[in-house]
Amino acid sequence: MNYNSTRFVISAPSIKYLPLNSNTTEVAFIGRSNSGKSSLLNKLTNQKHLARTSKNPGCTKLINLFEVIHNKYLVDLPGYGYAKTSKKNRNIWKNILIEYIKNNNNLKGLVLLVDIKTSINDFDEEIIRLANKGNIFLLILLTKADKLSLSQQKLKLVTTREILSKFIFSIQVELFSSIKGIGIDTIYQKLNVWFQK
Repeated sequence: MNYNSTRFVISAPSIKYLPLNSNTTEVAFIGRSNSGKSSLLNKLTNQKHLARTSKNPGCTKLINLFEVIHNKYLVDLPGYGYAKTSKKNRNIWKNILIEYIKNNNNLKGLVLLVDIKTSINDFDEEIIRLANKGNIFLLILLTKADKLSLSQQKLKLVTTREILSKFIFSIQVELFSSIKGIGIDTIYQKLNVWFQK
């Protein structure tokens, strides 16, 4: 598939405002604030300003829908865990994410982004369980890999996979860097497969 013609469609406060129908396929990007979701979307689509990027975390507060081709969408979900917003807002965003994953029959794949300098947290694990329960394909990316040396990247990849080995189902974890293009071919391959399901 050619992702270069991807276009913005709508920003929605919750799943009920999305233009859903039975022929729609969605692949969503989810992660903590400042995990690099917007940078990944821009890299995938070869567009500098398709998704808004900012040095200030927490800019994505709505469900942003981007159409790749007819009825096939990439979705930028609100970031979570942003410490400088209220607990009430953080809970609202988490509830939006849970509702989106649990109640969206058109969601086929989920890409969970985790900054390589952080670790998997409790809400990340909740997302992993929800994806597995809903039979949603899952790929975990350790983003901003260029900020570590090659040996540090490999070590972080190994330790993250070990942490996730407690789950009884297999989980694919890969490195990603929007600056160096690390892992981009793997992501394209996954998306192409998921969009055909």
